[in-house]
Amino acid sequence: MNSFFQIPKPTQVTLMYDLTPLNIALAAMLVFINGIISVSLKLNLEKQLLLAALRTIVQLLLIGLILEWIFELSWWPMIGLWMFAMTLIASMTAVQRSQRRFPGIWLNSIVAVFVSSWLVTGFALTMIIPPQSWSDTPAQYLIPLLGMILGNTLNGISLGLDRLSEQLVTRKAEVELKLTLGATRNEAAREALQNAVRSGMTPIINSMMVVGLVSLPGLMTGQILAGASPIESVKYQIVIMFLIASGTALGTVISVLMGYRCLFNSKHQFLFEKITRIGKQ
Repeated sequence: MNSFFQIPKPTQVTLMYDLTPLNIALAAMLVFINGIISVSLKLNLEKQLLLAALRTIVQLLLIGLILEWIFELSWWPMIGLWMFAMTLIASMTAVQRSQRRFPGIWLNSIVAVFVSSWLVTGFALTMIIPPQSWSDTPAQYLIPLLGMILGNTLNGISLGLDRLSEQLVTRKAEVELKLTLGATRNEAAREALQNAVRSGMTPIINSMMVVGLVSLPGLMTGQILAGASPIESVKYQIVIMFLIASGTALGTVISVLMGYRCLFNSKHQFLFEKITRIGKQ
């Protein structure tokens, strides 16, 4: 059983081709073509494309240097600090993508992201992947695994929170009517909660429906390019997809339920005035 969870060993002698600055420049030309399309169609996206491309280069080069240092160091306090920073940034990003805000939304996002991502990562590295298989190189397992879960979890939380506030705003009259007729806050907000959770979970469900048929995920592709057996790469990708789905669902549910608690008080009153739209008074 332990062999299932060992890092796949290369089946080829050669490793991945070392990309040169020229190779990267050739790839960058594709983004330049996108800029030409934007100018031709007057989309006004060329500046955003340029900024996005520059940020991609700088951020990835920087993270590459930092991770190389952390991997070599393998010092637990530094690994934990980096994981904490990753999680906090993901929490902030999830809220920044939301078009509407309410008091407590930042705390909601932080709690949801931390609980869901760290719980799922902890489960993966204790119950699924035996600790003895990664204890010598903890950073190489903890950081990439947490990063993949965080990236999808923050999307689910962002979509869930945004849909929750949108649903409550558009259904304001309906919600208040139900409360007036004697419905509890749970009954009045049930449809909004269901739609919000459904919205947050839809992207990962769609990804799982077509994975392998339409798209080859990054982890699987990277291992195959490195020379690993496709079957061994697929085993890891299956585990990763299930972990991501679990983290996304858990994070979305936590954030939506906490948001609901912020917008309805114990007297079953809808606190509509707490919801504000970004850029408006």
